[in-house]
Amino acid sequence: MSRFLGLILLLAVLITACSDPVYTPKPRAFPRIDYPTRAYTAFQNESCDFTFELPVYATVEKDTVFFDETPSHPCWFNLYFPDFDARLHCSYTPIGEKKTFDQVRSDAFEMANYHNRKANYIDEVLIQNELGAAGIAFEFDGPVASPYQFFLTDSLQQHFFRGALYFNTQAKPDSLAPVVDFLKVDFDHIIASFRWQ
Repeated sequence: MSRFLGLILLLAVLITACSDPVYTPKPRAFPRIDYPTRAYTAFQNESCDFTFELPVYATVEKDTVFFDETPSHPCWFNLYFPDFDARLHCSYTPIGEKKTFDQVRSDAFEMANYHNRKANYIDEVLIQNELGAAGIAFEFDGPVASPYQFFLTDSLQQHFFRGALYFNTQAKPDSLAPVVDFLKVDFDHIIASFRWQ
């Protein structure tokens, strides 16, 4: 009998020793983000009727294709932020050549409202700098593709500039929020230094 009991005990030890370990889930965490040092340099392009100061850690990429067509103006470009794999898509439209001010402003609101379907809320902020540029910034909260957009125009409404931020990743507002907040400081600097020529 003791031999039988020892055999059962040995069998029980072997069964429990061969089973998979129980894993305890780790607490949620966000990846570490190394922010670049803030510094700015002048953006000037002969195709553009404006200048501004952009972050030195951003690179300018000329936009050559827009939905399989050429952009409507040669002053379409992206500001690429390689540290965050993000792009600020920038487009410029001179008013009166192909579109009126009301048309381009309506397009900007329509593109912003497109993201409003997924957003928890949208905040429209009037912006104006001391150099003659004014417009509206759209800040979105929620799982949207573009968490920040803005447009600028001049006092005579002859020029229209639009910027929209996109990340090359799935929309995860909680983990992207610190990066968006960091970039918004740079966008505020771009807007404050924006000057029509």
